Amino acid sequence: MISSSASSGALASEVARVRLVYAGAPPVEQVLKPKLYAVTIGVSDYVDPDLRHGYAADDARGFAAVLLRQNGGLYSDVQVKTLADREVTRASVVEALDWLGESVTARDVAMVLIAGHGVTDEKQNYWFLPADVSMKHLSSSAVSQDDILRAMRGVYGKAILFLDTCHANQAVAGARGPVDVNSVVNELAKTENGLIVFSSSQGRETSSESAQFGHGDFTEALIEGVDLGKADLLHKGVITVSGLDAWIADRVKQLTEGHQHPVMSRPSTVPDFAFAVAK
Repeated sequence: MISSSASSGALASEVARVRLVYAGAPPVEQVLKPKLYAVTIGVSDYVDPDLRHGYAADDARGFAAVLLRQNGGLYSDVQVKTLADREVTRASVVEALDWLGESVTARDVAMVLIAGHGVTDEKQNYWFLPADVSMKHLSSSAVSQDDILRAMRGVYGKAILFLDTCHANQAVAGARGPVDVNSVVNELAKTENGLIVFSSSQGRETSSESAQFGHGDFTEALIEGVDLGKADLLHKGVITVSGLDAWIADRVKQLTEGHQHPVMSRPSTVPDFAFAVAK
């Protein structure tokens, strides 16, 4: 019980009393659990009508919901920033990625999902296209692989990047051929970066979407693998990086009738680990 009163000269107020109840310290296992921080980004509604396409924004929102349901499992807390459609600008993406680097400690896990269009410039540099991108001014309006890499290098904990980007080159006059995703993944997943990278397709394949599920086929497989526990291939109650890789590869092959082949790259210095509870 805490009591307090105010006085001025001979005048005094009535005594106010507040009862405090000690609820006890949180369980030790809850304190020791890591936290999950995530950024999910998806653009379907581009300012340029030639770039508009189906379900990238829904991919971002859907995967965010999946991650939030992991709260209280392996993680003591789950925090997700989601940017969708016209919210996605170069500035907002960089700000969200910076938040990730500032928040994650060495014992936490970071995840990023990027869905939308990707393009390569004349020097074969990869760019993710925000909603208001200007194709004539990529450096000031788009997000480069260097921007992504700089932010992910700042993450001290385990980090996983999911890329579900369709190739915008064919929709943009003057652009080069389809993005060679393998080179992008290899660059991002170099050993010194310590970053695990999942990509929706390999080589110069096109990433497809499904009206049946309202998601890109890659993100649909990702959601099924984590939220429905499909990627728990050993039935141990947890989803590991390698288990998710195997599930996504098989599921996307099934959804696309063999036309799309996801790829995962994990540096040799990063061991396989469980990052989600199988619901």
